[in-house]
Amino acid sequence: MHIHLEGRARKFGDDINTDYIIASTRKRDTLDEQILKRYLLETVDPTFAVSVGPGDLLVAGNNFGCGSAMEIAATVILAAGIKAVLAHSFNRTFYRNAVNNGLIPIECDTSAISEGDQLSIEVRDDAIEAHDITTGAAFPAKTLPALMREIVSAGGIVEFVKRGSLTSLPT
Repeated sequence: MHIHLEGRARKFGDDINTDYIIASTRKRDTLDEQILKRYLLETVDPTFAVSVGPGDLLVAGNNFGCGSAMEIAATVILAAGIKAVLAHSFNRTFYRNAVNNGLIPIECDTSAISEGDQLSIEVRDDAIEAHDITTGAAFPAKTLPALMREIVSAGGIVEFVKRGSLTSLPT
């Protein structure tokens, strides 16, 4: 597996709740992520959704994705063109929802990354390397477990299952 991403850092702080990612009030009318992406993180930054570009990377502090266990939070991030979230730590339910949808959760120290920095991410079987191209800094990241790498590489759990990948797993 090898995934290379480059993009602009979009920086947020600690405890970004799933209801901040996509407000519950927005989900009353639709669950269509193509519509909901217009409201991504509006509670934290009302201008964020219109300013996000394909390839941007979310960067946060501790406990990203805390709150309710809404899978739609991960799918709306992906719908906005964001392929990975770098955070010091993730809520475990959000982390798994991210992997299951093909959004790459990268655990690393994000404190030195600034809004707008250009980042480079390499996801391989043996390591995840995160670099800040703007400053030259490197951020050691936790490697995804093998099964999670396979799911992300497939584009999420649905594609993973469609490919018949579950038949090769140990019982």
